[in-house]
Amino acid sequence: MKTALLSAGSREKFLYLPEAHNDFIWAVVGSPWGLLAIWLVLINVITFFVFGLDKWKAKRKEKNEKVRRVPEKTLLILSALGGSVGALLAMWAFRHKTLHRAFKFGVPLILILQTVIPFGLWLYFAVIR
Repeated sequence: MKTALLSAGSREKFLYLPEAHNDFIWAVVGSPWGLLAIWLVLINVITFFVFGLDKWKAKRKEKNEKVRRVPEKTLLILSALGGSVGALLAMWAFRHKTLHRAFKFGVPLILILQTVIPFGLWLYFAVIR
């Protein structure tokens, strides 16, 4: 459904609202919050499966020395890119990287920063300022 928004100028701006079931996808993809939600779901699912893949490779490496593991740097970068919830769930589900200090304290710290910083920015721009 195309709705006209009247602005102060002479030009009309149009707002596209979902009409049918298929327009919901365009409404989600067209909004920054929808894109953020899609990104967070994807990066968390990917991070979860990469942690699982690394655990599987760790078990295989005991029998075969040629197996190449996922670097810890890659796992931490995936966590920092928004996959910290997926990383924590994978650490718990696969019992993987739970004794490493970088993961035991680093991934929860990343998650805390990923929630506190946006909340602080919102608080500053919406309430304080």
